[in-house]
Amino acid sequence: MNQKDTEKKLSAEKAVEIIEYGMTVGLGTGSTVYFAIKKLGERVKDGLKIKTVSTSNSSTDLARSFGIEPLSIDNAGIIDINIDGADEADRSFNGIKGGGGALLFEKIVALNSKKNIWIIDSDKLVNQLGNYPLPVEVIPFGYKRVFGILKKYDPAVRMKDDGFYKTDSGNLIFDLHLNKIEDPQTLDAELKQITGVVETGLFIGIADTIIIGRKDGTEILIK
Repeated sequence: MNQKDTEKKLSAEKAVEIIEYGMTVGLGTGSTVYFAIKKLGERVKDGLKIKTVSTSNSSTDLARSFGIEPLSIDNAGIIDINIDGADEADRSFNGIKGGGGALLFEKIVALNSKKNIWIIDSDKLVNQLGNYPLPVEVIPFGYKRVFGILKKYDPAVRMKDDGFYKTDSGNLIFDLHLNKIEDPQTLDAELKQITGVVETGLFIGIADTIIIGRKDGTEILIK
């Protein structure tokens, strides 16, 4: 296992230590969350009783492969703890998410959770957001108009298998190449004013705890 994966595993397993009997747990999406779901599956096999809610079809399939059966968010009630990754996170508890294409469902689950824990490797902790492309979820109908409005942000339509990448809701993703985001809150509000934009990958003030994997252990930031 390379250092990056080791850091992901360390941060993920540290988060899973917090899960207690009877909790309802949000399962994020992405390569770091893989380690959390795997570890959670081991704890379930050892007798831990929990309910879970998934943020994507891929995480649902992964959870089932480890013996966990997620509930529909509408049947789960309030989520005690949501464990998710981030593509970038700063020390003000803002982040960019959506590299795995699940930003809409991730934000819905996050906003329905009492506590949000982000698990990241050390490279994902940044002083300023924006180096990672910002995902924006857009409905297919009239997408060219939205693309034109976003031209100043150097957008690219996300592709997969020689076609458009489609989210679990059947929407498109535009990745905006910004380099630096001076004011995440203002940018998020501006993007959401565009008709056709469903959601952005800016998660502002949503995280309560950030667990950073490092080669010699973990660093924990608490809001």
